[in-house]
Amino acid sequence: MKKLQYVDIFAGCGGLSLGLYNTGAWEGLFALEKDAFAFETLSHNLINQKSHFNWPEWLPKKPHDINLVLKKYRENLLALRGEVDLVAGGPPCQGFSMAGRRNEDDSRNKLIHSYIKFIRLVQPKLIIFENVKGFTQAFDGENGSGLRHSDKVISLLGKTALTGNHIGYNVHSELIDFSMYGIPQKRSRFILFGIRKGLHLHVSPKDFFNNLASNRGPFLKEKGIEEEVSLKHAISDLLRAANEACPDSRNFSTSRYKKPNSSYQKLLRKGITSFLPNSHRFAKHTQKTLGKFEYILKHACKNKTIAEPLKKKFGLKKYRVVPLSGDTPAFTITTLPDDYIHYSQPRIFTVRECARIQSFNDWYEFKGKYTTGGHLRIREVPRYSQVGNAVPPLFAEQLGQTLKDVLND
Repeated sequence: MKKLQYVDIFAGCGGLSLGLYNTGAWEGLFALEKDAFAFETLSHNLINQKSHFNWPEWLPKKPHDINLVLKKYRENLLALRGEVDLVAGGPPCQGFSMAGRRNEDDSRNKLIHSYIKFIRLVQPKLIIFENVKGFTQAFDGENGSGLRHSDKVISLLGKTALTGNHIGYNVHSELIDFSMYGIPQKRSRFILFGIRKGLHLHVSPKDFFNNLASNRGPFLKEKGIEEEVSLKHAISDLLRAANEACPDSRNFSTSRYKKPNSSYQKLLRKGITSFLPNSHRFAKHTQKTLGKFEYILKHACKNKTIAEPLKKKFGLKKYRVVPLSGDTPAFTITTLPDDYIHYSQPRIFTVRECARIQSFNDWYEFKGKYTTGGHLRIREVPRYSQVGNAVPPLFAEQLGQTLKDVLND
């Protein structure tokens, strides 16, 4: 059976594409990602290892800025009309995120217009747009426009050009908590689904979300996992024990896999042959930091930002320092590894543990630097950031299954 064709824009390290790959029903045409580290991760896993993309000859297999692609390859994109079943992606969210400094004038916010331009050129049958919860909240205050950018995107996608240059989409959007879909973290995201006007499908955009929710139970039952997965059930087989040399980081240590303790761990470890997890490098905490973390784990409330007196005791200036509980889903995994303290060990999470919480298969290898800082922070996407920015693949797989059903119906 011929696979459905999609394009992944603002693809990051490939979380959404990995989920579509795991359905077995989708084939990528190409993916657009500007950052070299993130694209290297996607390329290594889904282009070189899995041959998941039927990459066109006119587009080099390298990182691309979407605005340059829109300018340089306009005619090639126009030629894709009628060939693409789905365009999926979410522009960078830093300007909208409630976890950071919301800034309506952040230049990255303008990339939503690049998304719209791409959709209007290619005119896929279906569209998926993903962004942070803050995308649905207005920018108020003295310098705010009072505008909800989610409303703006919905309006632009729905418009049909009188000149016939592009057609509009019937769309519906909802906020979805991924922890209800087997992802071991409380992560709410804005998801927009659209159907190109003129397609005679028996499913409306609103029906799609109802079907997604209805399919959740059977999907997770088939996978053998619970609808709500705790942090402990996600990563307890990655606890630090006897140290081993980390394969990709000189002078850093890692640990071997432990026996899997949950069906979630068994699911994500399928296909693994190495006894050492990829990207499982432990941070080099000083004795002072270890003592501080041990005290916090013993005395602070789990799943809550530590109180001001405790911050003052240790001279902590970070806004968010949260010791997590192993008995509940984690908080939203961010791009900053020192936001959270491990539920049972005095340390921050490794990249592999963050990837497990995001539901990446363990065979998926991350490339590039582990962390970055200073002026490079706005130009590089290291491993922790790649994972924190991604769409959880297990949710993307459920998305892909329901999208397939829409087109088959």
